[in-house]
Amino acid sequence: MSQIDIIEELKVKPPVVNMDDLASVFSAYNEITNRMHRSHLQLKGEVIRLRKELKHKNELLERKSRLAALGEMAAGMAHEIRNPLGGIQLYVSLLAKELQGQAESLLWTDKITKGVHTLDTIVNDILAFTQDQVCQKTEVNLSALLMEVMDYVRPQVKAKEVTVDFGTIDRNLVVDIDLNMMSRILMNLILNAIGMMEEGGRVDISAGNYDRDEQYRFYVCVSDTGPGIDPAVMDKIFNPFFTTRDSGTGLGLAIVHRLVECHGGAITATNKDTGGAMFTILLP
Repeated sequence: MSQIDIIEELKVKPPVVNMDDLASVFSAYNEITNRMHRSHLQLKGEVIRLRKELKHKNELLERKSRLAALGEMAAGMAHEIRNPLGGIQLYVSLLAKELQGQAESLLWTDKITKGVHTLDTIVNDILAFTQDQVCQKTEVNLSALLMEVMDYVRPQVKAKEVTVDFGTIDRNLVVDIDLNMMSRILMNLILNAIGMMEEGGRVDISAGNYDRDEQYRFYVCVSDTGPGIDPAVMDKIFNPFFTTRDSGTGLGLAIVHRLVECHGGAITATNKDTGGAMFTILLP
């Protein structure tokens, strides 16, 4: 073998590249890259969701802390107010007995008595908002409960010539609730709706099974045909002592919010596309 042949033999031959194998490697690489990208986007979305949830929880915690401090102060004030109110009521009743037969003078005692009753209602609302609530649930027929609530609000319904309709609710619908608490919740929502509407308005109440969230089983919705809620105050309407009306304590919706939370439920307020406000209660 010549020297030239030996040199040619010693030369390293380039490897034979299989294009199919190379394509498979690139395909696998691209698949892994795409998978990592999708995972990154999912994690990024989950981080955003958790941050929003954490922010919401912190806001709720801050709200509860503020309400707790406000509740302690309001409860103390309510008790201090109630004591002299009892004395005023007693003396007015004694004065009314002395003025029997003097119609003009009795008009003034009647006005004082009405003023005392108004203040007593405010005190009761404050105490209802600030007191610790114990939810004693039992199975209740919702249609039957609404019929009882209507007996209490009928004077206001007639005065405003308002229609209240809950005929679409299944008469056999039974929910696990605290009877007294839910009575007050529905009464406050109906009276709030009536107060926001002109004469001849309409209040619609619907309820049923809720299947959009495993946390809740039932929904109750109270809507009206009024002007709706000003978006500028939407996030304040459940705050205690906040009201957009000339009269009232601003505690009605705050009490509703508190009693719904006692049930382990949630309540939201929105405006309907067709006009009017809508309050939706979700119950476990």
